[in-house]
This record gives sequence, C-alpha cells and structure tokens, in this order.
Amino acid sequence: MTRVDYYNDPNAPKANSIAVAVSAFIQDDDGRILMIRRTDNDLYSIPGGQLELGETLAEAAVREVREETGVDCEVTGVIGLYSDPKHVIAYDDGEVRQEFSICFRARQVGGNLKTSIESTEVLWATADKVFSLNIHDSIKFRIRHALSASSVFFS
Repeated sequence: MTRVDYYNDPNAPKANSIAVAVSAFIQDDDGRILMIRRTDNDLYSIPGGQLELGETLAEAAVREVREETGVDCEVTGVIGLYSDPKHVIAYDDGEVRQEFSICFRARQVGGNLKTSIESTEVLWATADKVFSLNIHDSIKFRIRHALSASSVFFS
C-alpha cells in the first residue's frame, strides 16, 4: 500500500478516518538517531505505525521498532502528542486518515539493524545529517521536539 502525507495543503483530500499511531525516537550512545526509509512513500522517518487491538501504546511502539528496524527497545518517555487536523495521510485504498500520533522516547536494549517489508533502509543518522534526508515535515517536527524539548509537546 502506498501513502501520501499532506500538511497544510489546501488541495489535500478530506479525512475519512482517524487511527491511533505511535512512533519512537531512539538515539544510540553516540547521539545518532534511528531512522528508516519507508516502503510506502520512500521517505525517511523514525520508526512507527498503528496501534493494534490488545496492546498498549508503549507495546505498539516497541513492536513497530522491532518490526521495522530489528532493534529491541524500551520506552522511556513521551515526546509529544500530535493530532493536527491539517495533516492527513491518503492511502491508495481510498482511506484518508487524520494524523493522530504519540511519539515516544525510547532506548535500544538489543537487536541488530535489519530491513523489513516496511523499510528499505535502516540507519543511525547523526543529528546534523538527519535533516538532510528526505523526511516529511511532520517527522522533522517530532525530531526537533525530541532534540530540544524538555516537556511533552501537544498539538
């Protein structure tokens, strides 16, 4: 399935659904950020995905990181809650989802980098290099909050 993210775009399609999503911001001991290159839109991102029935938000973040990167992690905090209705995600099946995401701070506890059906590349990027990658503005927003915020962000 492919997706297109729209943010502050007057030509964006109208949302017809909303779903709970999670993402995880993880830095290694050298301060590098765990990133993936998504298969559904070919953009770089921090790992994340949709909450599944029967799991907590933190469990979803841990599962998504493991599935997309091969890294085992534990959640250590919350970076922000993102629900801006001007950010919608259009999928090729006709769903247009209003963005609603909880971004967690996490730390690696094991595992090894590996790609998946959701990631064509997995890498550790330095904070100065990460913004030169092709990243959607909504993810840049989260990374900036993670690097600078001392309190939880709400939008």
